[in-house]
Amino acid sequence: MSMPQAPSPPRPAKPSTAAASDPALPAAGPKQVVRQELKVSRFDQVSSFLLAFAMFIGILVGLLFLLWVTSGGKVVTEVMPPIAENPAGRGENAEGFERDFEPPGAEEVEDLLEPTMEETLTAVTDAVSTVAASLDSVDSNATATTQGSGAGDSRQAGPEGEGDDIVPRFERWKLKFAAKNLVAYATQLDYYGIELAAIGGQIQGVDYAKNLAAAPQTRRGESETEKRLYFMWTVAGPLMQYDRQLLQKAGIPLNGRQMLKFVPPELENRLAAAELEYARGQGHQSVTEIAQTVFESQPADGGYTFVVIEQRYRVPKTQK
Repeated sequence: MSMPQAPSPPRPAKPSTAAASDPALPAAGPKQVVRQELKVSRFDQVSSFLLAFAMFIGILVGLLFLLWVTSGGKVVTEVMPPIAENPAGRGENAEGFERDFEPPGAEEVEDLLEPTMEETLTAVTDAVSTVAASLDSVDSNATATTQGSGAGDSRQAGPEGEGDDIVPRFERWKLKFAAKNLVAYATQLDYYGIELAAIGGQIQGVDYAKNLAAAPQTRRGESETEKRLYFMWTVAGPLMQYDRQLLQKAGIPLNGRQMLKFVPPELENRLAAAELEYARGQGHQSVTEIAQTVFESQPADGGYTFVVIEQRYRVPKTQK
């Protein structure tokens, strides 16, 4: 007699995928499933890039802050060494073709003492036997007369003193501005730090004006303490009227007075460097060879800069 057998427990179903249930798609193996799960999504790529960029910016800002702290909170800028010149000047001496006599030194005083009686008799005897005359040669266009017209002083205008044979900057430099209206012209002056001024007339001292494009600021100073390079108008032009209008706008009287432009030392030094660089490019190694340099103000990098547009050179003395 056979005993009834218990039904066997159901076997667990094998995991299936959509690919296995779909006969149109090939069955995905275990390696393909793992590769799909580890694939980097587009979201992860963008997030990683933004995180790396933020870290880079943070490190850069930290380095800049450290540099600022170690420098004492001051921005260190490269300072151009000043280009000094020492032109010879005649001071208050009259303009001419020779030099004033220097006072005698201690060793020369003995030669200027009154001779003794014996020396005088000897000199008279020599003069009777021999008569000589001498004439100093003077490089001058003065007409010879019995009274003479004087030789003057051959040095350039300026403070008296010996120096280099050079045309002073205030004589050899010329500044040109290109402006369509008063505001554009005043903006350039303010950018360079140039001050307009008026001197002379019945008013003592110098009246200055700056910040000309917006609200002009004025002050008064003494001419004796002014050491900056300045320019004045020699030929009337449209920009000369702009100077007059700007000074009048600042409330500075101009009746019988001379208008001036005062250049800051930093700008003067930049002009000197640009002049020398241009001259060397033309084969002239020293400013002693330059007769005139013309600068023009031109737009550059959101501001302005002076560019050398013309330069003339001195004729060597041997060729005159």
